[in-house]
Amino acid sequence: MALWKPDPSFYPSPKMAMQAPPERHAYVAALNYGRNDQPDAICVVDLDESSGSYGTVLNKMDLPNVGDELHHFGWNACSSALCPFAPHPHLERRYLVVPGIRSSRLYIIDTKPDPTKPHIAKVIEPEEMMAKSGYSRPHTVHCGPDAIYISAMGSANGEDGPGGIFMLDHFSFEVKGPWEIGRGDQELAYDFWWHLAEDVLVSSEWAKPHQFENGLVPEDLLANKYGHRLHFWDLRKRKLAQTIDLGAEHQMVLELRPAHDPRKSYGFAGVVISTEDLSASIWLWHQKDGEWKMDKVITIPPVPAAEEELPPALKPFAAVPPLVSDIDLSLDDRFLYISCWGTGELLQYDVSDPLNPKLVGKVAIGGIVNKKAHPKSDGPLLGGPQMVEISRDGKRVYFTNSLYSTWDDQFYPDKMGGWMVKVNVNPDGGMDLDPDFFVDFGETRVHQIRLEGGDASTDSFCYPS
Repeated sequence: MALWKPDPSFYPSPKMAMQAPPERHAYVAALNYGRNDQPDAICVVDLDESSGSYGTVLNKMDLPNVGDELHHFGWNACSSALCPFAPHPHLERRYLVVPGIRSSRLYIIDTKPDPTKPHIAKVIEPEEMMAKSGYSRPHTVHCGPDAIYISAMGSANGEDGPGGIFMLDHFSFEVKGPWEIGRGDQELAYDFWWHLAEDVLVSSEWAKPHQFENGLVPEDLLANKYGHRLHFWDLRKRKLAQTIDLGAEHQMVLELRPAHDPRKSYGFAGVVISTEDLSASIWLWHQKDGEWKMDKVITIPPVPAAEEELPPALKPFAAVPPLVSDIDLSLDDRFLYISCWGTGELLQYDVSDPLNPKLVGKVAIGGIVNKKAHPKSDGPLLGGPQMVEISRDGKRVYFTNSLYSTWDDQFYPDKMGGWMVKVNVNPDGGMDLDPDFFVDFGETRVHQIRLEGGDASTDSFCYPS
């Protein structure tokens, strides 16, 4: 796993990463929870346009247990290993760290010697993970310069404690323990990322396990009991430095996307829904006078709909909320992509001026009411744009359609199957759905995508472009 020279897929700057060769395959988290007695899997999808098997599943690696519920996952190492203070510059981007968010089990999956035929190298059972970390329901994985960082939604006993972040050793994959030393009043957890040059970690809030495992709890949502704060931490001291409350009505502050250029101290956060008007929103964090500030820079309104077209959870509102469930930022910090899982739209904003985003592209597919088909799909599609991944050069965007098993069934009660599509991006803005790329996973649902050699939501950089 240690190399004499840095892994060739590590790049000092975002600009250098954008010059990398195109990805040839993707790893996709596939889940079967609540559908059958089959285990979840990691699927390998062919992305090489010159290949005879382009747009198909090359391999499906079934896990040994049933009921893990794969969700997010990530690489063991990435470009952050090149940071000047990184203790292990000769790590190798080789292993996928794959949590089961429902089982609290961690899989370490080796992508060598054949990257299209991954295999399990190690399993960290729930009892060990919880005993050593103090947490359960692992979620986001980030390859840090000094360790592998993983967020977790619950405490070890499930409910009576805060969610947070724990670390794995880069080499042995042993659980090192919880990351936080001084957490203040932080209680809820979800996503996190950082500004490495500023020694700042940013974390967001979703919910506790009882608020999501069996589906959205409408009473808790209407009472504004889901997360609505963003936390800023001293990364070196591992202590909470500042918290910003977006307002209780802004429920579920989920995905975080900081600028990739280390000279820029700003980033974007996505809010799923407002309990005031069902809108979704994007917020910009930035520094002003030595403090972190948050500004709402994008508002996405709901779409009116007839009651008979809506699932039971939405009938009283006579509208479809956008339900922004993922965002992603291109490596040049120019385009922000927003998944509107409810309305079935992927939006593209030019954020060259981050305080004044401009809508420049839109693709429609799926959606609670429209169920818009793909040219290669067999009829209408359930689900909508959900987990988004951008190629390093910014020319291709891939996305899948499943949010979380029980939430899928609440908002798409006709039992969605899994699919993955691709969008081709115009250099100056605008995008088009690729009519020839449609991967049908059958009744198996799909969530996170990781691209060969890295992507726009994996790597962190310490050198400016």
